[in-house]
Amino acid sequence: MEGEERRTNIIKLLTESEEPITGSNLAKTYSVSRQVIVQDIALLRAKGCKIISTSNGYMIYETKKEFTKLLAVKHSKHQIKEELEIMVDFGATIVNVMVVHPVYGEITANLMISSRKHIDDFMKKLQNNESVPLMRLKNGEHYHLIKASNPKILDLVEKELKLKGFLM
Repeated sequence: MEGEERRTNIIKLLTESEEPITGSNLAKTYSVSRQVIVQDIALLRAKGCKIISTSNGYMIYETKKEFTKLLAVKHSKHQIKEELEIMVDFGATIVNVMVVHPVYGEITANLMISSRKHIDDFMKKLQNNESVPLMRLKNGEHYHLIKASNPKILDLVEKELKLKGFLM
């Protein structure tokens, strides 16, 4: 399979998938190295394809009619799961997490978490890799960009986070 055909198929696969697809899985699917997939993704992005990298793999960032809200939150590391569950249980997707570092400025990581399964996968990665969540850089203070199909969902999420004492 030639590169252009493979890239067309990658776009089709990512567009049809409900879940992110890892570079390793794409490499196996097309019998190429993971590095070839990384290069393909870079070329597709250069052509204007809205492909994002998440901790669970690549996905197309669709621009459907959605509403977004940036929430400033603060809590302990032990409350991460509870915070994320509040958001997805109301039907929101957590697009990213961001901290404002005094030296480096904004540091943002794409998450695209929209289910409890995504949360479980994220929490396992945090624990298995003994990683430090971005919020630790600012003593628990961080921001989440969330999206939903309805602004009422965003309001319910914000109200519940405030009730739990998570909002700054």
